[in-house]
Amino acid sequence: MTAAMDLRKYHFWRALRPFSFTVSLFACLTGIAVASSEGIVEPLRALLVVMAGVLLQAGVNLINDYADLPLLAEQGDIAHQAREQVRRNFQAGLGCFVLAALVAFYLIAQVGLPLLWVCIVGLAGALCYTLEPVNYKARGLGVVLVFWLMGVLMVCGSYMALAGELGQPVLLFAIPFSFLVSLLLLSNELRDYESDLCDGIGTLSVRLGYRWACRLYQLLLLLAWLTALVLDWQRFWPLLLVLPLVWTPLQLLDGAVAARRRLTPLTGRLLTAFSMVYCCCLMWG
Repeated sequence: MTAAMDLRKYHFWRALRPFSFTVSLFACLTGIAVASSEGIVEPLRALLVVMAGVLLQAGVNLINDYADLPLLAEQGDIAHQAREQVRRNFQAGLGCFVLAALVAFYLIAQVGLPLLWVCIVGLAGALCYTLEPVNYKARGLGVVLVFWLMGVLMVCGSYMALAGELGQPVLLFAIPFSFLVSLLLLSNELRDYESDLCDGIGTLSVRLGYRWACRLYQLLLLLAWLTALVLDWQRFWPLLLVLPLVWTPLQLLDGAVAARRRLTPLTGRLLTAFSMVYCCCLMWG
């Protein structure tokens, strides 16, 4: 690991990963779209929900590299700047959590205490993503838990911030999107499989092995479309128009390590296209 590589990876903008905000954005929009389909329209609260969701994900991204400090310490003085940057990013991430909490308190005051428990679970999950002693990413639980935390929980929490209560439809409608959230994290693990294996980072892909992780990627893709169409074929059939975007990511699973760098951005593009169509179908389908 060279100093130049450290500085590129841990630079604030790289650590922030703004391209990943599509996950929190569309998680919130899915919950808002379900509420809108039921005639619940609260523009100010909807805007605050999106703001809190993006701040929460920004916080997760910024603290994500804190677990790398022991690895950087092994590099000696050459990685001093990188270690300092990781610490600054961590502090900025905690600041994002504080801002998200302030927005959440306002929303809780508007709709009641049930939303508080959703927020507490979401914040705890965000903090435990890479921080010890939990660090569920390194325990191979990241792909599983983001399904619930960044998928189901965030969609349902967004809905509750508008409707004030949790309904069965939003739980069901959260599932197809949540599969794609897990898929995006899995694509990141597959992209970094060799480096994670070398560094002893026990992601789910490392624990399963590359071939089985690829099969899981294919299964999650299938489940995203299948569950949406089973829920309501007449409403969600336009999702079939997004299927051509699946081809290239599937091809990259068999590609060389260098070619596989494109897997995560292409999976992100797939999630964005699916989510845009999905939200439109929820609101107007």
